[in-house]
Amino acid sequence: MLMGSTADPLENVKFIDTLLRLGVSYHFEDDIKNQLETIFTSHHNIFSGNHHDLNSTSIVFRVFRQYGFKMSCDIFNKFKDTDGKFKEALIDDVRGMLSLYEALTFSTEHLKSLAKKSSPHLAKQIANALDQPFNKCPPRLAARTYISFYEEDDSRNETLLNFAKLDFNRVQVLHKQEISQIARFWEDNKFSSEFSYARERYVEVYTWINSLFYEPRYTQWRIIISKLLVLISVVDDTFDAYGTPQELQRFVDALKRWEIGAMDELQDYTKLIGKTVLVIFDEIAEEARKIGRSFCFPYAKDALIALVNDYHAETKWYHDGYVPTFEEYMSVAMKTSTFDVLLMISFIGMGKMAGREAFEWMQKDPKIMKALNIIGRLMDDIVSHKFEQLREHCPSSVECYMKQHGLSEKLTLKEFEKILEDAWEDINEERMRPTAIPGDLLVLHLNFARASYLFYKHGDGYTNQEYVQDDIRALFLDPIPT
Repeated sequence: MLMGSTADPLENVKFIDTLLRLGVSYHFEDDIKNQLETIFTSHHNIFSGNHHDLNSTSIVFRVFRQYGFKMSCDIFNKFKDTDGKFKEALIDDVRGMLSLYEALTFSTEHLKSLAKKSSPHLAKQIANALDQPFNKCPPRLAARTYISFYEEDDSRNETLLNFAKLDFNRVQVLHKQEISQIARFWEDNKFSSEFSYARERYVEVYTWINSLFYEPRYTQWRIIISKLLVLISVVDDTFDAYGTPQELQRFVDALKRWEIGAMDELQDYTKLIGKTVLVIFDEIAEEARKIGRSFCFPYAKDALIALVNDYHAETKWYHDGYVPTFEEYMSVAMKTSTFDVLLMISFIGMGKMAGREAFEWMQKDPKIMKALNIIGRLMDDIVSHKFEQLREHCPSSVECYMKQHGLSEKLTLKEFEKILEDAWEDINEERMRPTAIPGDLLVLHLNFARASYLFYKHGDGYTNQEYVQDDIRALFLDPIPT
């Protein structure tokens, strides 16, 4: 299909963009990367010429950046006046401004005004872009939405449209089967009765991991990591809302020993958690062994122990009545976003591209990891801090920042907006070539940030499912009509 595209570099990039947005690019990844490499090396300068409009230029910029090619923002200089502002003549270019919004960050107010005077088709696309920006929306969900827009596009390729629909529905069936296995894991371990205080969120957990990688080839790792995250969620609720300081200390100590005998010495509820942790990690070790990657296992185990240590630190703050500084809080709470351990295990499933150097790089807490953890922690705290304080939780980033800087909640949240935008920029910049580790691994960091945006953009979608239930239905329940 790709080989049937034109010799025109611009049309090739636009076609790749369509494949990407329809969610079928994973079938052609090698071909796409080869073509973009050739175009960027031999032809990218032509895109700065005056014969390409704003829409085309924005698509080119976004596609190359999406694949880690550092396309310069100077490509947009031809659309600016002598004051460095976009020319007035562009103000009514609805499609161009929408593409520019998806490629770059700029004020949403003009885009909102354009929506009011554009066609219903474009108005819907603008509304969706404002609610789920292309660079912040999980790829699978973005594809589901874009397919409906593409179907109304007069220039659509019918063959490609039908292929995208069939592929989405085919993969959706697989995802449903995976969810049923996570549900069986929850039921077989009697989590509802054994941990009545814990949130039953295995579908939401699976949605997080599905956002990380949705392709069929990762089915086994999606199931394993989802099981672990289900258990981590129980551990989180145990530390937050149930266990006593003494019981939790004994659990942490037993986990560090990492043996079944240590778990037998615990109370019934922590004993069950500890033993289930060891069972899941035995499964991880076996899967790693099968693919010749046993060297990866210690990194994942160490990351889990570090996570539990950080949960315990937060609990001690609450019981001691201690309000840390914002920086002290973030040094611990960024890690309780759970991304470190989940990414360590995901790296195992990514195969040979994640060599030992990738795990050692992760242990050094690189810039992209810090940015991801900032996004996960701050977005969570912004929407959940009031509820958390009602259930006797340690102070959140919001309370810590307010106290330290003497600011109101409103001004604190304004400060957080800037911190978050800087973190998103860091994630995007760290993915530009040359990268410290293979770019396909860095996409996982971006995808987890996207999952955070999905769950926390309007409220705490993990605790209150109503914030994400429509998205979950679109992803896993309702097939696309064909």
